[in-house]
Amino acid sequence: MVVDCYGHLVFGDETTLLREQVKGLLHTNPNIVLNLRDLTFLDSHGMGALIEIFTSSRRAGGSLKLCGLTKHIRDALTITKLMVVFEVFPDELAAAASFRTQPT
Repeated sequence: MVVDCYGHLVFGDETTLLREQVKGLLHTNPNIVLNLRDLTFLDSHGMGALIEIFTSSRRAGGSLKLCGLTKHIRDALTITKLMVVFEVFPDELAAAASFRTQPT
């Protein structure tokens, strides 16, 4: 399942909506790719939402992959040391293909 994110992922409705939508998808597919190609800004609440989605996908027996990180988003995740938490891919095809190569 690929979820495209765009605009700002900040405190408020944006993070709430993303968390709710992804958690709803986890019942049918616990493997999620977040395409951040069009995400222009991420604050600490947005990072918290990513961590919460990561944790929820693990609890559902799947995992979360990120793709299409802009320089700003990559820098923010690097500074906060979250780049070591997430698997990051250049595009959604590479991220989706990585699910097929995971050991069972």
